[in-house]
Amino acid sequence: MKNFLQFLFFVIVVRPVLLVILGMNVRGREHLPKKGPAIVVANHNSHLDTLTLMALFPLKDLHLLRPAAAADYFLANKWLNWFASTIINIIPLARGAVRKNPLADLEDALDRNEILILFPEGSRGEPEQRADFKRGVAYLAKARPDVPVYPVFMHGLGKALPKGSLILVPFTCDVIAGAAISWTGDAQSFMGVLETRMGELASEGHFQPWE
Repeated sequence: MKNFLQFLFFVIVVRPVLLVILGMNVRGREHLPKKGPAIVVANHNSHLDTLTLMALFPLKDLHLLRPAAAADYFLANKWLNWFASTIINIIPLARGAVRKNPLADLEDALDRNEILILFPEGSRGEPEQRADFKRGVAYLAKARPDVPVYPVFMHGLGKALPKGSLILVPFTCDVIAGAAISWTGDAQSFMGVLETRMGELASEGHFQPWE
């Protein structure tokens, strides 16, 4: 039932909104993982980011996609909890919690050959402005060094549905997926490669500054 509800939501709601109301320009789709385990890493400006990334994958693979999300936000009330757990299939992360291994749930998902969706910036930033990535993704890559990491840059979603807004604005949005990168041997060099690759993907779009 869970997989069926998720399938219906993406067919009836998500795909029509992204393809008809907004319009999506997708480049590099061939770089996206065809199977797990894998880690998809993207910039974060909107609640649409997760749905957009999930919509890039075949419908038959939706059950493999596991976005990491803040437990204190998405599990805050009954209905949002149900939606996040059932339709989005999130892995809830407790921000600020002290655990022996805070990445354990993410590592377990990779061990089940699932595809993680991570936003290393943390919370959503200002529309179309990138923030520095936090190092959690590097520690996860270190823990599972054979798992490829796929960078994806998104543009326009921060204007279509910015932080704090409930009104969808029909901006055309762009998604640029890059080739996978691998664990480099230490966190600093890995983050450097990841940040550089994201900057390169952003440059490929030749995006003009927002007015």
